[in-house]
Parts: sequence; structure tokens; C-alpha cells
Amino acid sequence: MDPDQVDADFSGLLELLRQARGVDFSGYKRRTLERRVRRRLQALGLETHTEYVDHLELHPDEYTELFDLVLINVTSFFRDPAAWEALREMAIPELLTSTGPKQPIRAWSAGCATGQEAYSLAIALADAMGLEAFRERVKIYATDVDEVALQIARTATYDKRELESLPDGLLDTYFEPASDGRWSFRRDLRRAVIFGRNDLTQDAPISRVDLLTSRNTLMYFTSDTQEQVLRRFHFALNDGGYLLLGKAEMLLGRNEILQPVSLRNRLFRKAQPIRRRDIGVPIEEWDVRTPSTEGRALIAALDASPVAQIVIDGGGRLIVANSRAKSLLNVRPADVGRQFHDLEISYRPIELRSLIDRVRSERRPVELREVATMRPGTTEPLYLDVDVTPLSDGDGNPTDVAVTFVDVSRNQQVRQELERANQELEHAYQELHSANEELETTNEELQSTIEELETTNEELQSTNEELETMNEELQSTNEELQTINQSLLSRTDELESTRGLLDGVLSSLGHAVIMLYPDLDVRMWGPGAEELWGIRSDEAEGRPFAGLDIGLPVAELAPQLEALAAKQEGRLVTETDAINRRGKTVRLGLSAAVLANSTDVGGIVITIDILNPATGPVPSD
Repeated sequence: MDPDQVDADFSGLLELLRQARGVDFSGYKRRTLERRVRRRLQALGLETHTEYVDHLELHPDEYTELFDLVLINVTSFFRDPAAWEALREMAIPELLTSTGPKQPIRAWSAGCATGQEAYSLAIALADAMGLEAFRERVKIYATDVDEVALQIARTATYDKRELESLPDGLLDTYFEPASDGRWSFRRDLRRAVIFGRNDLTQDAPISRVDLLTSRNTLMYFTSDTQEQVLRRFHFALNDGGYLLLGKAEMLLGRNEILQPVSLRNRLFRKAQPIRRRDIGVPIEEWDVRTPSTEGRALIAALDASPVAQIVIDGGGRLIVANSRAKSLLNVRPADVGRQFHDLEISYRPIELRSLIDRVRSERRPVELREVATMRPGTTEPLYLDVDVTPLSDGDGNPTDVAVTFVDVSRNQQVRQELERANQELEHAYQELHSANEELETTNEELQSTIEELETTNEELQSTNEELETMNEELQSTNEELQTINQSLLSRTDELESTRGLLDGVLSSLGHAVIMLYPDLDVRMWGPGAEELWGIRSDEAEGRPFAGLDIGLPVAELAPQLEALAAKQEGRLVTETDAINRRGKTVRLGLSAAVLANSTDVGGIVITIDILNPATGPVPSD
């Protein structure tokens, strides 16, 4: 196949992933992506990216398989222990010392995958500051582009294999047993960890963080994308904040904004920004000179100007921003003295970095008209005329660059209002003409609606009649059920009365009475039997008569009882020695008769009389 066509098909696949799932792989290393996607095609038996696109449309679950393969969510608790030890010893103590005892601490785990890194960060902070302070002060924002991985992370539940990398003693302290042998991160500490989707190449970074970890995430991006993401990390960090990268990642020359704390373990700290305190004073004298009278006058003049103005020096730092620039373009006082390309104004509302480079190289100004953007903090449109002008030193050599922003929103608004008015006049006649047609159509629709309502009313009446019929049937059924219930209650009373009568008769006989089923299981165990052998009726009834340990030679009687039950008639009368519940030997007279009715054998009734009083224990063999 034509290589250009293959490349175009692969680009189409990446665009589908961006539109369907919001994941933009344009900043990822293309060869790495192609290799991993090709592996997925081979697994499915497909040959082209076009076939794979069709497969994705027919099988949405395939997106999950693809993202798992491409994003490679490989993580574990405290992966690379040396790096975490450096974080504990070199970063966290200094961070806790530099912040007040009640000041919040914000952390960001970028590319958190299934959450182990975010919870490792929580454990490291809780160990250093104590559980109570951790719950009150710490917020950890954990982000990833993979929604499936985030769902796993939010459950905070892991199996024994996933917890093997935890240092000794941490499992019982920070985890709670869950179902199926799994463990969950403590719920009171889990509230400090907030998970959300964030594409490092597209979405805005989490701001004002004191500690940022991103382990082996940048390695999948191109050099330009890595540079862009690092700038966002720098923006996200508070002054003096710490950044922990993975072993496979380097800083690509960003040493002027990130100082190494432990290069071996990829631990860095954000450099303090340079702040300008004078106007027109050389950079090397910024921290020791005070403004002159002329400098103060120039500052006042710049702040009073209705035009937003900024100046970038030859070293790429923002050295001037007047009041209008701060209010119109959201430039903060703390931004003065920082690297210009690290600031939002360098790319919003317009990409200024390339324009500044062009002005410096060509030594002539550049003008842009009616650049559209939004006013800071509002949805109101803002239109600016932007002038980028080189500034020269006393020898005529270009050093600094001045950028002015003129608000021309009013002109744009007037133009837009005139255009809208003209359009409204042009469409007025068409709207009037269509109004009559709409009225006629509305009249027809109303007539149709009336007919539908009449039909609906008839249907409702019919439904009401059906419901009334069903109600009558239900009332009739309820009356029948009440009659049946009364009959059952009466039958129950009769049965209770009969049983009471039977119990009274058995108690009055003075005999031990036992009733067996045809299979010789105990059906009834009379009071005399309870008294003779000390076994309650609930312990005997339902059990095989031959299996009862009652001191009666059941093994000798069982064959005779079985024969009696088999013949369905007759009587068995015999005498035998037995052991009573006190362990005494007694002589018993036993009478067994078949209990029969008109249809079948109802069982066997056994009556037992004591022929002589207890004579003592049974002699041993």
C-alpha cells in the first residue's frame, strides 16, 4: 500500500479517537503509536487502519482495549523506592517548614493511571505531618486521560498482589479489609484525593500546587509536547514547589525554571521568579537600585495610559506591564520578572512568542488588527489591535520588545450591530410572509390537536370503565379471600382444640405414649416418654425411633415394629428391661398397635407401662 495513504489512514484513526473519546494523540510519539496500534490490528486479524476504524464503530468496547495498550497504565505503590525516599527526605520536610501550620497543601499526581501513585503521595504526606493534619490541610488532585483507569482509581480497592510493593507496616495503617481478600484505602483519608480527567497536552493545568508528581508520563510525548507540558507544570507549581519525574524522563534544557534537588532521582524545585523593581535599570541592578525621579514619572505615565502595554527584554523576561495590561489581559504583578513564554499572555489572546522572534530578527514592527478573545473572567467578547515594536538601546541595537493592545471592541460592536440591523431588515419581509403560512399551519395543527384530544378523552373514558370493572372484580376476590381466611381460622381453632384434647388425654393416661410414622420415624412423643427418658418432644419428633438413645433395647424391637407396620394390622405386646433417665433399670410393659384408618396405615401407637420401680443401675458386662 502507498505509504502516504497509510499515513493518511492513521491520521484519520487519530482524529476519530479525538472526536469520539476526546483523547488527542497528536502530541505523542507517532512511531510508538503506530507500533502499538499495529499490534492491536494483528491481534484482531485486521490489515488496514480503515478496517480498524470500521471495527471501532461496530464494537465500542474496543476503545478500552486500545487505550489500555497505547497508554500503558503501568504503576505500583512507591514505584522506584529511591525516588520516594528522596521526596520524603529532601522535599516534604522543606515543604512543611515553609508553609504555616494551618496553611493548605495542594498536590497533583499527573498521569495517575489506576491511582497507586496518588495514594502513595497521600501516604508519604500523612506519614510526615500526621493523620489529623493531613485530613485538615491536604488536597491531592489525581488526573489521567484514561477514564477506565480513573474508575478503578476512584474505588481505591486493590488485591494482595497490587499491594506487595507497600513498605512494611503501611498496609494496616492506611488500608481497610474489603471483600474477596481485597483492601481499600482508608475512607477518612480517601476524601483528600480527588480524581478527574485531564489531557496534559490540551487541558489547563491544576494551579497553585506545592508538590507535583508525573512518573514516566512525558516519555511518550514528542520533544515539543514535552516542552509544552513542562511549561504547564511550571505554571502549576507555587514558587519553590517540587516536581518529581520518572527515571526515563529528562528536563530538555528547562534548567532556568526548574532547579535539580536530586538529579539522580529526577526531583526538581521551581526556581524563584525574578521581579523587576525599576524601569530602565539594567537587569543586573534590579534588586539593588531604586527608581529615579524620571523612573517614577515613567511608571506613573505608563499606568495612566488607556492603552495596555507590556515590554519583554532581550532575555525573554516580562519587565513592564502597566495597569491597563494587568486589568485587560489578566497580567498579575507577580508575573513581572518571569520568563514571558511561561505566562498565559504569551499565547493568549494571540501567539506572541513567534511574533516577538520575528520582530527581533527583522527589526521592524508587526501590526495585527481586531484579534478576537474574551474579557478575563467573563464571556464578553474582546477585540484588540496588537502592535509589536522593537525597542533600541542608545547605540541603535534592538534589545527589548514593546507590545501594545488597543481595545477596539466598540468599533467591532458597532459594525456587528449595523450588520445585524441590515440582516434584520432583509429578513423582515420574509418573516412577515412566513408568519401567515405559520398561522395557517398552526390552525390546522390546532384542529388536529382537538381531534386527538377528543379521541384521547374517549380512550380515557373506556379505560375508566375497565378500571371500574377491575375494581369490582377485586372487591369480589377480596370477599372470597376473607371467607377463606375465616374458614382457615376456624379450622385452626378446631385443630388447636383437638391437639389440646389429645395432650390432655395422653397426660391423663399415665402411660408413656409414642406415635410412629409408617417408616418408624417419631410422629408424637408423649409427656410420659419425656418423663421416663428425659428427652423433650422437639428433640425426638421427626427422628428415627431406632436412632434414639433412650435406654430401650430398640434394636430388638425394631424388626417386630417393622413387621407390624408391613402387615398393617395386629398388635405387639411384650415386656423388656430398660434404663430410665436416672440410669436405673426398670421393667417395662410395651404394647404396640397399628393406627389405621379407612384409606391407609397411619402409623404405630406404642404405650409403655412401668411394671416395677427402679432397681438400680444396669450391671456392666
